[in-house]
Amino acid sequence: MTFYTTFDTPFCKIILVGTKDGISRLHLDTGEGKRDFSIGDDWIRNEAIFADAKENIVAYCTGSRQRFSIPLQLHGTDFQKKVWTALLDIPFGEVRTYGEIAEAVGNKKASRAVGMANSKNPIPLIIPCHRVIGANGSLTGFAHGLSIKRKLLEFEEQHR
Repeated sequence: MTFYTTFDTPFCKIILVGTKDGISRLHLDTGEGKRDFSIGDDWIRNEAIFADAKENIVAYCTGSRQRFSIPLQLHGTDFQKKVWTALLDIPFGEVRTYGEIAEAVGNKKASRAVGMANSKNPIPLIIPCHRVIGANGSLTGFAHGLSIKRKLLEFEEQHR
């Protein structure tokens, strides 16, 4: 059974999707970017299942939480999961390049593949793909739009 909830944050509306065992998707409803998302007809709205996750996210949005403690259900290829796990090691308020993440997962030539894995990240914010930037320091690619990526990075810089 798939559940969902929605709530507003200072950054945007957030939609959480998952089961009683953990979150499988998080959508940043920014109205920008290339990520299409719709709530499934057979999904059931359930606030209680996501209470801890919402509390974690709201605390992040106030600057009082820098790491999340939320059960996740990752669905992707082995390489994608490896990249997403590496993203969890990027500290709050810091950034890494696609090349640095490629090296962290064992293939320093895989920066484009890391970018593709980031674009498929089903749980942005919690799995902080917004903390990955281009080799020249530029903000590149974010499925929910570059303006929220910029806002999140500026917010984290202010609250480190």
